[in-house]
Amino acid sequence: MMEGLLEVLCSAREKAEQAEVFSLVSRTVSVQFEANELKQIQTKESSSLALRIFKEGRIGFATAGGECDLDTLVDMAVETSQFGSPANFQFPPRFHGDSSKVCIFDAKVGDLAKERMIDIGKELITKVRGHTPDILCDVEVTKRTSSISLVNSQGGEGRYDKSFLGFGLEGIVVRDTDMLFVGDSESSCRFDFIGINDLADRVIWQLEMAKKKATVSTKLLPIIFTPSGVASVLISPIMLAFNGKTVLEGASPLKDKLGKQVFDKKLSLWDDATVAFGVGSYPFDDEGVPSQHLPLITDGIVTNFLYDLQTAALAGTQSTGHGQRAGGGFPRPGISSLTLNRGDVSFQAMVEDMKEGLIVEQVIGAEQGNVLSGDFGGNVLLGYKVENGEIVGRVKDTVIAGNVYQVLKELLGIGQETRWVGGILQTPSLYCPRVSVTTKGS
Repeated sequence: MMEGLLEVLCSAREKAEQAEVFSLVSRTVSVQFEANELKQIQTKESSSLALRIFKEGRIGFATAGGECDLDTLVDMAVETSQFGSPANFQFPPRFHGDSSKVCIFDAKVGDLAKERMIDIGKELITKVRGHTPDILCDVEVTKRTSSISLVNSQGGEGRYDKSFLGFGLEGIVVRDTDMLFVGDSESSCRFDFIGINDLADRVIWQLEMAKKKATVSTKLLPIIFTPSGVASVLISPIMLAFNGKTVLEGASPLKDKLGKQVFDKKLSLWDDATVAFGVGSYPFDDEGVPSQHLPLITDGIVTNFLYDLQTAALAGTQSTGHGQRAGGGFPRPGISSLTLNRGDVSFQAMVEDMKEGLIVEQVIGAEQGNVLSGDFGGNVLLGYKVENGEIVGRVKDTVIAGNVYQVLKELLGIGQETRWVGGILQTPSLYCPRVSVTTKGS
């Protein structure tokens, strides 16, 4: 593979001042269950090749999937350079990277048999139906192995392999006109991570808490956002605000807040692409910049933003190693593995502290507000009411709304226990003092 990339690089160097070639090859196998029954097994192999050049001081870019004519790829990149942005940066010289720096590959994932994947899906369904026999479960078990290679004309060269294994379960219980939705997921780069039982147990806990129904009134209420709730409601605006491109464009609410206290002093957030077997980890980003542990919020203070090479150059700073590509696309700043610090309050203590409040697991439509400003608002797909320190039942027809920066400016507590959500966010539960709650008919 590296020989082919060098061939493209040499061809591009004949027509451009600098060049970079990126390659992604992957193989994905997924086993899908629908309504408790095996639906399909899919195998997908894909490859992409991306060429970025500097010609007459401007950036040219071309990408192709599968087999491609190298001369055509180079000509396409040269053609686009006429309309490209000014090249204000240099490709990293003589970088070297492999998976020995960051553990993200486990050969056992690729060796996992389809029959075992089917058994995992059946085990998840059987365990959850052991609690709620009439639940209809959709399950997906996915494994993926990928090879990433990168070379540039400055002497930069590197490659690494990455594996992925994920389990996801969504369930629905229909009783008369009532529909209950539950679900969760687990993922890692490692084969023997603890996942199946934990996933089933969390879904069973959701089902147990939802056995009874409860109602709330329209008012300001304290809310406990579980890890899933944090991911569902609070993280998207934060991710966007810390993106260096958003900051550069002046659209981030944090653009003038570097070094200033914006969040609760108990809150810290960092992005770490070096987490062992993290789904979002890598030894170097898609531009060849080494991965790192990057503080974003330190004791409530805005500390850093995420940059790729081009955005960093325009901002007058250095890349933070967060240049990422969707497939073989153009690099953009993006997160790897976000972590919110753990606190000193147990989940049970948060619940017992509430006279009246909500626990929020999942919200739909949370991004319908002005995400750039941090506004959120949506229907609580899965949430529970708390009365006098006890969970009394599931709420329906309930909407929450607020602003992320107001909510995270003052927290009543941060949970002791953290867990990964979606493979790229590790977070505890967050106990927030006042969020607007509206119910149907109020």
